[in-house]
Amino acid sequence: MAGILAWFWNERFWLPHNVTWADLKNTEEATFPQAEDLYLAFPLAFCIFMVRLIFERFVAKPCAIALNIQANGPQIAQPNAILEKVFTAITKHPDEKRLEGLSKQLDWDVRSIQRWFRQRRNQEKPSTLTRFCESMWRFSFYLYVFTYGVRFLKKSPWLWNTRHCWYNYPYQPLTTDLHYYYILELSFYWSLMFSQFTDIKRKDFGIMFLHHLVTIFLITFSYVNNMARVGTLVLCLHDSADALLEAAKMANYAKFQKMCDLLFVMFAMVFITTRLGIFPLWVLNTTLFESWEIVGPYPSWWVFNLLLLLIQGLNCFWSYLIVKIACKAVSKGKAGKWNPLHVSKDDRSDIESSSDEEDSELPGKTPHAATATNGTSGTNGYLLTGPCSVDD
Repeated sequence: MAGILAWFWNERFWLPHNVTWADLKNTEEATFPQAEDLYLAFPLAFCIFMVRLIFERFVAKPCAIALNIQANGPQIAQPNAILEKVFTAITKHPDEKRLEGLSKQLDWDVRSIQRWFRQRRNQEKPSTLTRFCESMWRFSFYLYVFTYGVRFLKKSPWLWNTRHCWYNYPYQPLTTDLHYYYILELSFYWSLMFSQFTDIKRKDFGIMFLHHLVTIFLITFSYVNNMARVGTLVLCLHDSADALLEAAKMANYAKFQKMCDLLFVMFAMVFITTRLGIFPLWVLNTTLFESWEIVGPYPSWWVFNLLLLLIQGLNCFWSYLIVKIACKAVSKGKAGKWNPLHVSKDDRSDIESSSDEEDSELPGKTPHAATATNGTSGTNGYLLTGPCSVDD
């Protein structure tokens, strides 16, 4: 075990040339990031999860009720032992052949069986009130942590000149504000990693799991080798659009259409500007080029930048999906009186959904409404077709 630990903490991997771990030990004059500091994130992640439960129960739920958001779930499917057995033991999405067999067995028409399976799937989806409470918690946290990040960074010289991220590196002391900011963000993402298995199940579960994993690894990695200054820029920049997304979801659940339209447009503009403009031109520029010039590359430098490039790849993918929503909304708006803020009910539901898609052919619905439930699965809640697009 000692040999494995010595190999893992190899100074030639983690630190620049001629720098050792002994050089970064805490002294009376200066405090530096220590790997053992990160253990604090686990009990804090549990505390954040408990705060979330209290917040949703005593703050978000009363707000939802005040906005007339009811806890009523979707229409309950008619009890049927045969269909229930197929649903629980075989498939939740029967194909055409199975539908025809069930139709003959039960003497039901195929459309009625399709409706039963759709209603039965909807029973497993959370109510609008549950969705609202989750979004309000995330909105509150994102707003707080982004506000804290801005207040902290505006007093930091590396916000105004990114070369300060690398001057005197890695002998940059760890301030109390920076330590709090880092541990808070890391704890929140650990809480998301665990709560993702109990939260509303989304179609992008795998991609979001990868995103949380990369984010946790990136925060941990940059803290251990004291790249925390540039790490704060990455964190604050990526937090900037998240509160707007959750606010748009809340407006959608509360049926405030114009507010939802406006918030979604604001979210899309901020997201694309920060992730495709500022992040590569400002942050990646300093991590790839300014750091090369001032400090020079070393093994963990390459890993850190590869992780940032992976995050940027996810940003590009999500931006593509957001633009796709916007184009669909504009094209629908042109069919009538064009409105630059026109985001229809179907498009607003793309912001959020659970894991199951609706059936494309719904009895009693217009072709447009039926098609609206058959969209592309998306990521991070940015492009997902949702059950709220068709009233069951």
